Amino acid sequence: MFSVYAFQKFSLMAPKPQRLHRIAETALQSPGKRPRTMATAESSPMKDAFTKYADYLNELNDKRERVVKASRDVTINSKKVIFQVHRMSKSNREEVLEKAEKDLAAVTEQYVARLVKELAGTDFWKLRRAYSPGVQEYVEAATLCKFCKTGTLLNLDEINAALLPLTDPSVEPLQINVLDYLLGLSDLTGELMRLAIGRISDGELEFAEKICRFVREIYRELTLLAPDMDDSHEMKTKIETMLQSVVKIENACFSVRVRGSEYIPLLGSDVPNYSFLGVSDLE
Repeated sequence: MFSVYAFQKFSLMAPKPQRLHRIAETALQSPGKRPRTMATAESSPMKDAFTKYADYLNELNDKRERVVKASRDVTINSKKVIFQVHRMSKSNREEVLEKAEKDLAAVTEQYVARLVKELAGTDFWKLRRAYSPGVQEYVEAATLCKFCKTGTLLNLDEINAALLPLTDPSVEPLQINVLDYLLGLSDLTGELMRLAIGRISDGELEFAEKICRFVREIYRELTLLAPDMDDSHEMKTKIETMLQSVVKIENACFSVRVRGSEYIPLLGSDVPNYSFLGVSDLE
């Protein structure tokens, strides 16, 4: 009895690796139990499938990173086009708009073309969140240039037609979807609000009022679409910001119309002009 107890106590005091080794030998020698073996990669179809999925996801993540960088470049250079348009005045309007159009063409040929190249031939809708900010900024710059040049709105078909030459005809072309176009159009109203305030300070009251009517029309049309876009929280937020832009333009134009005798001399005119009020002489 004592010898058995001493042997068990000595066994419990043995180093842990030795006990594990002894247990493993006992398990291998016991009848009816065989050690489990892992199937090799060559003989496992499931592992082959998961390896294929892993390679696909890694490639998709790498593409997403490249698309994000390309979209960031489009955003930065599109903002430069917008800043160029805001340098416009009565004396240099044609010159500024001509340079803005050249800058926009450079953005299309260099940075948007790179984005199109990354997305061509793939399910680009999977990466929409990666490139959507750049596309919205590009739409904003293109529509702003179009309005300042012709006074009209650049529609979605015209923008997509300009992107077709950038794509290889053998692959599916990148087409800007309606949501990104409308989001970019919503941002356009903010830039037009800044442009209208600048035109008022430069004495171009008629152009400011033209901007006011244009922005009001965009807001009215988009408010009809917003209730049907339940999944776009971003659009609903921009609708609220758009209303603020409309109100600011209307208040600025209204103030000039009502208090014209105070504003006109401050705009650089020595003799007040009251013709827009329907009065020829106030003496």
